[in-house]
Amino acid sequence: MAKRRLRNRKVRYVAIGAALATGGVVVAMLPSANAAEAKTPDQIMTMCERSAVVNGDQRTVEDFGGAFADGFQADNCDFVETNFETFDGPTEKASIDFPNCEPNATDPAKVSITWSSTAAQGQGKYVSTQQGGGGGLFGFLSGSWAKHEGTLDMTVKSATAGDTEARDVPVGKVLHMEFTPKLQRMTGEWRVRIDADPGSFAVNPSPEQNFVAPDVVEGPVILPGAAGAPGVVDGTSKAVLEDC
Repeated sequence: MAKRRLRNRKVRYVAIGAALATGGVVVAMLPSANAAEAKTPDQIMTMCERSAVVNGDQRTVEDFGGAFADGFQADNCDFVETNFETFDGPTEKASIDFPNCEPNATDPAKVSITWSSTAAQGQGKYVSTQQGGGGGLFGFLSGSWAKHEGTLDMTVKSATAGDTEARDVPVGKVLHMEFTPKLQRMTGEWRVRIDADPGSFAVNPSPEQNFVAPDVVEGPVILPGAAGAPGVVDGTSKAVLEDC
């Protein structure tokens, strides 16, 4: 048994020496060569988009516009949520001005004011609703957002809030409506995996490789629409009076 170990070790040393003598590369025999190659977040997101499975859904190359010969760039990609929060978004003017500024005006002006405000449905650091015809990776976030109350399908590009209200405009004032949307922010990671390859006669084995791209996704809180209508943006409307 001792002779056999010695003989095998000698053969291995001879093989390495021959490779060095001929300029061959022996780094592939070292464990460090099996480490995953560094990727930028954009490269990782491309791998995720072209993964065989995304958030548990089996895909075909046609799903990301690829041809059969293109194949997949990774075996699996999952979005893992790490935090979720709601907050007030920026206040915006949501109507035209309604003045009551006539020199001889003595009574409040009664007006019917229609206001409307639109908010982008979702935007992430690396993905958005504009990515791809079917929402791209953004569509896969719908399942994560569905866990939280008052959300809409994340493939929808925008949602609105609005109403028509009867208001009184005091003398010497100009009225307009403002709207402050309620927004939500989801923080998480896109985790991409390339499975280990045991190798074959002509292919070297390779270890499992894992890549992570952090993402922060924001969008409005959505209230259910009436009678099947699209959902509307949650938030606070306010009448604002200014001097003429």
